[in-house]
Amino acid sequence: QVQLVESGGGLVQPGGSLRLSCAASGSSFSINAVDYYRRPPGKELELVAAITRGGPTKYTDSVKGRFTISRDNTKNTVYLQMNSLKPEDTALYYCKAEIRRSDNTLTWYWGQGTQVTVSS
Repeated sequence: QVQLVESGGGLVQPGGSLRLSCAASGSSFSINAVDYYRRPPGKELELVAAITRGGPTKYTDSVKGRFTISRDNTKNTVYLQMNSLKPEDTALYYCKAEIRRSDNTLTWYWGQGTQVTVSS
């Protein structure tokens, strides 16, 4: 069984930074692609950033130049570095990871979510 555990959320002032982590645990697996989503209060789920196993990334326009997604395959962890945070970045953030098991099957798993609040 694979689990995704998210951490790093919190309350930050506008212009501040946070780093979210999405760590996978279990046995006999590797992480393929990882997506970070967010759900702002009263709004729909939005894809924020994505990274493949090889490293290519993509971002939604509203976070380009401010957010950076990266990964450490040795730690089975993906990071979302968020700089120059704005109140509109306030949301519940989720990671979703495509896991390759030892039998070569691929399954998507969701993290539990972490709250990011940007407010003065």
